[in-house]
Amino acid sequence: MNGTERRVSEQLFHDRQAAERADTFRAGVADLRFDTDCFLDHETWVRPAFATLGDLRGKRALDYGCGHGMAAVAMARAGASVTAFDLSPGYVHEAQSRATANGVRVACVTADGEELPFANASFDAVWGNAILHHLDLAMAGRELRRVLKPGGVAVFCEPWGGNPLLNFARRSLPYRGKDRTPDEQPLTRRDLRPLRAVFPSVEVRGFQLLGMVRRVWRNRRALNLLDATDSRLLHAVPALGNWCRYVVIVLRAG
Repeated sequence: MNGTERRVSEQLFHDRQAAERADTFRAGVADLRFDTDCFLDHETWVRPAFATLGDLRGKRALDYGCGHGMAAVAMARAGASVTAFDLSPGYVHEAQSRATANGVRVACVTADGEELPFANASFDAVWGNAILHHLDLAMAGRELRRVLKPGGVAVFCEPWGGNPLLNFARRSLPYRGKDRTPDEQPLTRRDLRPLRAVFPSVEVRGFQLLGMVRRVWRNRRALNLLDATDSRLLHAVPALGNWCRYVVIVLRAG
C-alpha cells in the first residue's frame, strides 16, 4: 500500500469511529464535557507525559492527531493558545464540538501529520497520543522539527513493540479496545531513528511493565501494587522500558 492509499485507509477508518462516537453523543450515552483529571488519569502515562509539556500559560500548543480533542481542551484550560488537527474530518468535528461544550477556544483543522499546514516555528509545545506509529516518521519528524520553536518540546504517548510476548498477545488474544487500522504497528527503537536524525534530544520512558495486565484484569488494588512496582523497577533499570506496553517519547528542539 502506497502512502496515499494508506492515508485514505486511515482517514476512512477513523471517520467511521468518529461517526459511531457521534451517535453516542446524540443519544445521550456519552458527554462531550469532561473533567481534566479524568483525562489525565485514564492511563498511567498520561499525567506524567502531560506534565513534561511544562507551564503552558501564554504558549502556543498543537494537539497533533487530536482524535477526540480532550488533550486540546486540557491544554487550553492550562492557558495555552491551542490548535488541533487530525486526518479525519469526523474527529476534527468532534474535537471542535468538545472545545465548544467545555467553554474553551481551540482552532481545529483537517490536516496530515506528514505535511503540516503551519508556518515554521509556530508552536512552543506539541502533544500527540497514539499517532506517530501511524506515520512515516522521516516525513513526520521533519515537519515536527520545522513547526517547533527553538527550545520547544513535543511529547508523544505511543504503543511500544519491544516485548515479543506482548506482541504475540496483541496479534492473537481478544481484549477490550483492540480496534486498529490494518497498517499500524507499535513502535520500536529502530523506528525512532528518523526522529533522532532531526532532533538533538529524544527521550523514551516506558510505562506499564507488570501493569499491562490491566488490559485483561481490572482488580484495582492489585493494579495499584503492580504500578508501584513498575515505578521502582523502571527507575532502577530503565532498560526494562523496552518491555513495556507504552512509552512516552519526548522530543526537544534544542
